[in-house]
Amino acid sequence: MLNYLWAGMIVIGIICAAFTGRMPEITNAALDSSKEAVTLCITMMGVMSFWVGMMEIASEAGVVKSMSRRMRPVIRFLFPAIPENHPSMEHITTNIIANVLGLGWAATPAGLRAMEELGKLEEDRRAGRLPGPVRKRGIASNEMCTFLIINISSLQLIPVNVIAYRSQYGSVNPAAIVGPGIVATAVSTVVAVVYCKMMDGKRRI
Repeated sequence: MLNYLWAGMIVIGIICAAFTGRMPEITNAALDSSKEAVTLCITMMGVMSFWVGMMEIASEAGVVKSMSRRMRPVIRFLFPAIPENHPSMEHITTNIIANVLGLGWAATPAGLRAMEELGKLEEDRRAGRLPGPVRKRGIASNEMCTFLIINISSLQLIPVNVIAYRSQYGSVNPAAIVGPGIVATAVSTVVAVVYCKMMDGKRRI
């Protein structure tokens, strides 16, 4: 759908430029945007490599595992139906930690692995190997929905992506977004947690 939307906007822009005699501006804009896109990609690749590398160092040093243990009560509160020491718990914790630190690139692989493990958990429930509510095949479980909502609304202490974008486009103080970002994501996280708990309560009734 988005492909059709963007293609339509491009076609409409070219047609309007052709009728208004502004085709040279369209050509110049296309060339300038292409150069800017390459520059932005190189900048973001450097930022991504640095922070993902820092995440790997923290993981190898045991920092992630230590934080995971400290976060266990929070994870148990958010996902009470997941069995203790289930493999999905570690991936969920890693995803949340990466998101809180603003490392969306590092959070994505952990999030995918968490979803895979939650899918296996649902299969075990269908097979009767584990207790818990069973959904029809193809319908996301409560844990999957909660994880997705928490992942989308996650608190971010360091919005690395936005800081990098602001720096790339010449912001005087790229890190000025940190304060508002913490407030906005804190509110979204609280709303997400309250919503998930309300929906879980309705499902149990």
